Amino acid sequence: MSTTTDIRHVEQVREAARALGASTREQRDAVLRTFARNLREDAAELISFNADDVTRTREDGVSEALLDRLTLDEARLEDLALAVESVADLPDPVGEVVQDRTLDNGLRLQQLRVPFGVVCVVYEARPNVTADAAAIAIKTGNGIVLRGSRQALLTNRHIVEHLERAMEEHGFDRRAVWNFPPEDRDAFRDLIATEGSVDLVIPRGGEGLKKFLYEHARVPILAAAGGNCHVFVDESAGHDMARDIVLNSKTHRPGVCNAAETLLVHEARAHDLLPYLIAHLENAGVTVRSDEEAFDIEFLDMVIAVGTVASVDEAIAHINAHGTKHTEAIVTEDDASAAKFVAGVDAAAVYVNASTRFTDGGVYGMGAEVGISTNKLHARGPIGLRELTTTKYVVHGDGHIR
Repeated sequence: MSTTTDIRHVEQVREAARALGASTREQRDAVLRTFARNLREDAAELISFNADDVTRTREDGVSEALLDRLTLDEARLEDLALAVESVADLPDPVGEVVQDRTLDNGLRLQQLRVPFGVVCVVYEARPNVTADAAAIAIKTGNGIVLRGSRQALLTNRHIVEHLERAMEEHGFDRRAVWNFPPEDRDAFRDLIATEGSVDLVIPRGGEGLKKFLYEHARVPILAAAGGNCHVFVDESAGHDMARDIVLNSKTHRPGVCNAAETLLVHEARAHDLLPYLIAHLENAGVTVRSDEEAFDIEFLDMVIAVGTVASVDEAIAHINAHGTKHTEAIVTEDDASAAKFVAGVDAAAVYVNASTRFTDGGVYGMGAEVGISTNKLHARGPIGLRELTTTKYVVHGDGHIR
């Protein structure tokens, strides 16, 4: 495809999305509920297409973690449909009044939430992102360009088809959603290199994907970063709590971005708690690495880097130097240590005595998420409904002039 063709396609997305932005909450929610129904009714066929994707991807020799992210079964497909319905259940952010006040000169000033316009989401082998991102876009009245991976080609295509059917059933233009062909890398590079083509691009994937976008994009980027997440076990931590949090953070789903990749233990506990934790990790099938280079790696697998630090301050310094500002956790019985850790760690989410695995839009009551932003502008943490809106000032006068 030529760049001109792509830009025209994006303009079709933008035009189709205007009707979404001007519609009522009830109309948009009806689309989402029908979308969820379509996913359930076609579950067997979707799982069959997904199995074809998994088989083809396995032949490429990829990691088990990537295959896990790619795979859909009945339970995961039901979770996907439930997430879409959860988004429908949430309050409508479009038109929300952020502030409303009357200025000294009598002008009434309102700040309202409005759709971004056209949002582009770039992601790897995670078909759940297709449904989550599309649902959030529909709910917020945005057009969306979905650029998934070739590994999930068949799965993504059929998920989008179910959404397009739902949109047409409720009188909306299906062109508000564009499933961009994943194999056309050059066309996508040209698209994001064209200023004004889309209003926001959100990458959800590894460092290579983010580097590609930062190198080529001439549109705003809201990076949903990878997660080199840490669990710091403080001097006062108890054996059982530390064990449970470390194991859950590492082994619950090692291929996701909020899984722990590094364990730090206070050196005062190196003689008792550290060997205990390492033994439980190894018994769970986790490979433990202690070399310096491992501290910068996002394994996304049953591998963890382990080290000791002399203090909470040293733990904070280590995390701020090696982390990706995603999710960090401390296990401690010392309130002062917890407070210092929370204040000092630079991350989108910080946990005290809880697993890193809770950093998730659905868990946070946001229904679903597009990804986890480690940016500081304009959004940080799970990217949900409000994060896919911007604001507009509306000013009412009575013949005012300046």
